[in-house]
Amino acid sequence: MGQGTRLLLAVVCGVAVASVYAGQPILGSMGYDLGVSRDSVGWFVAVGQLGYLAGLVLLVPLGDMFDRRGLIAAHLAMVAVGLTVTATATVAWVAFSGLAVAGVFAVVVQTTVAYTASISPPDKRGRNLGVVTSGVVVGILGSRVVTGSLADLWGWRSSYLVLAGLAAALSLLSLAALPADVRTGAERYGKVIRALGGLFAQPTFLSRGLIAFFLFASFGTLWSGLALPLASEPWQLSEAQIGLFGVAGLAGALGAARSGRWSDAGHAGRVTGIALALLLGSWSAIGPLGWSLLPLILGVIVLDFAVQVVHVGNQHILTAAYANRTSSAIGGYMVFYSLGSAFGATATTALFDVAGWTGPTVLGAALALCALVTWALADGMTICRRRRARRPMAAEPSCAGSPCRDLNVLNCR
Repeated sequence: MGQGTRLLLAVVCGVAVASVYAGQPILGSMGYDLGVSRDSVGWFVAVGQLGYLAGLVLLVPLGDMFDRRGLIAAHLAMVAVGLTVTATATVAWVAFSGLAVAGVFAVVVQTTVAYTASISPPDKRGRNLGVVTSGVVVGILGSRVVTGSLADLWGWRSSYLVLAGLAAALSLLSLAALPADVRTGAERYGKVIRALGGLFAQPTFLSRGLIAFFLFASFGTLWSGLALPLASEPWQLSEAQIGLFGVAGLAGALGAARSGRWSDAGHAGRVTGIALALLLGSWSAIGPLGWSLLPLILGVIVLDFAVQVVHVGNQHILTAAYANRTSSAIGGYMVFYSLGSAFGATATTALFDVAGWTGPTVLGAALALCALVTWALADGMTICRRRRARRPMAAEPSCAGSPCRDLNVLNCR
């Protein structure tokens, strides 16, 4: 995979995921324009996440059946359609419908990640995933800067129109520039879906999925709720100023772009624990908004660094463990991500009305702690398996047939 291919795939991920998160810094103006109350504006983000959830189950497994390049192009075209509907909506239900369509087909991100893993050499998989998935966080956070600025200039609708144009252009470029990733389509769709369901009974898959749920619920708590206190007393920041906090998040995310190399070196498990501890600590800086914004900026950088490190490590482990079902494994894993993000988006706006910024802060920290505890329990099980593997008579049976057999991070070789 060349540098140009990595860059294109990262941009595809960034634009697609931005279509789901673009509403975060402009929730207030969207709600006012479309007649949605402040305690319900979180649904502008959540409805895209729920659509995303449906796409993960129904569309992403298609990547194990058909050419992923063609799927990437088709899904980007549908994202453009959904965003155009949202940008031209005059009533709330039309905007929600457009966001749902864009969310369903924004799962092109996971098809792109699976495509990246499938065309990468094993010793470069983590590196390539780190670069491509950095586009996801850049899209989530960069969209805050862009949409906030565009909203100040031309209103919130312009943000969705710009993203729709980018998605349409990338659809054509993907067909022209990406190498084919041919699949026969011989497997039946029902069989692929059943295989996806079977993953949820696998310990490796389930532990990484639960970590993702808590990880992105904590992430969504910050980014779906941050605009509310910053727009209120004593700060009263504009939408463009609030969007600039995405720059701090970008710094953290891009700082973690090389984390895939740690996974290639066999350190994904250990690094995940350290990153989750950093995630928990970041909320102590994010919480005290009453006297200074400097701790908030530091906390945002650390939080986004930690999220990206954990996310890349999880995907590296899963694509290696389920190499024959890469799309299904990534799609199933992201079900946890989508549910967590939707939970964070809706809970933080409701809590802010009840308890101010203290409510989302406590929630975000509690979710980070849950992710850390889940990792510790899963890591403890790994240590037990490793100890059994060291016993002469039990060494071979303990890892035979296990998806962790070839994973350095689990030391099961």
